[in-house]
Amino acid sequence: MNGWLEPHSYLVLVLVGFLPNEIWRMLGVVLARGLDEDSEILAWVRAVATAVLAGVVAQLIFFPAGALAAMPMVLRVAAAMCGFAAFLAIRRSVLAGVMVGEAVLLAGALLWMP
Repeated sequence: MNGWLEPHSYLVLVLVGFLPNEIWRMLGVVLARGLDEDSEILAWVRAVATAVLAGVVAQLIFFPAGALAAMPMVLRVAAAMCGFAAFLAIRRSVLAGVMVGEAVLLAGALLWMP
């Protein structure tokens, strides 16, 4: 089909990619209904989630794979710093931080790469 996924591929994506994750999300919603937002358990969950996210970001910056590995570390660090600055400057907007970081990374790649 010249680049398009076969119809059965969509079924596999839903069964293997979407549903296993969605089950855990729904279970989390059901179990979290009675929890106080300021409870110690939710503070611990937020801390663990933040640590995992920080670890993933650090791995992408310092030990990248694929095309990102071809870009110099100074460019990857600069893109992360600019993205974080945009996040703080634009009322803690995650979208703004991601967009600015990606723009810096793409602009640097276009200027840096032959």
